[in-house]
Amino acid sequence: MKKMTIADAAEYFKVSKEAIHNRIRRGSLDCIVENGVKYVAVESAKNNTTANTVSDNRYTQYIEQENERLREKVDTLEKETTRLRDQREQMLIDEKIKVEQIYKERDAQLRSVLHVVATKFLSHVNAETVMQEGLGTDAINADVVDTEIDEWISLKSFLKLKRIKDKEKKKIKSRFEEAVENDDERLSVRDGKIFLNPSHYAYSDLLRF
Repeated sequence: MKKMTIADAAEYFKVSKEAIHNRIRRGSLDCIVENGVKYVAVESAKNNTTANTVSDNRYTQYIEQENERLREKVDTLEKETTRLRDQREQMLIDEKIKVEQIYKERDAQLRSVLHVVATKFLSHVNAETVMQEGLGTDAINADVVDTEIDEWISLKSFLKLKRIKDKEKKKIKSRFEEAVENDDERLSVRDGKIFLNPSHYAYSDLLRF
């Protein structure tokens, strides 16, 4: 066992003398007193230092492993959260499409029933009035015009059914009015209103944008 003075031990470990004294007090360095002089057992101190270094390295390695494990767990949770969010959004879109389809089918069926009632059993009443009252505003705004219905409808109702934008309605109305003045057989005027029959005639030339 090699002995060193405090000064030599400080130089050996590259620390201050005070640090050596602190290690002696903590017991991390063995101290030998001979003739009133303190000596440090170098081999013992070196072994303690090595042991402390190994312990620190193991702790650091453990912390790094735990950090890596936690990062992987966070990545997994983020991916799962993203998947669930996308799945929820797709479900909402699918449900919206189903609801819209149900309403379209309902409006088409109701329109057909009301037309039959109006034409077969209420011949004295205007069929368009019966359909509008039965279908309501929402049904009038349906996307598709039932072209199998052999009935004249007003230009106003037709444009609603076609969902023509307001900024285009004025131009289209002007074309229909001009066609009426030119005695277009596809159009009829009743009580000052223009009527048309989309089941018999095409109006693509008057509906162009």
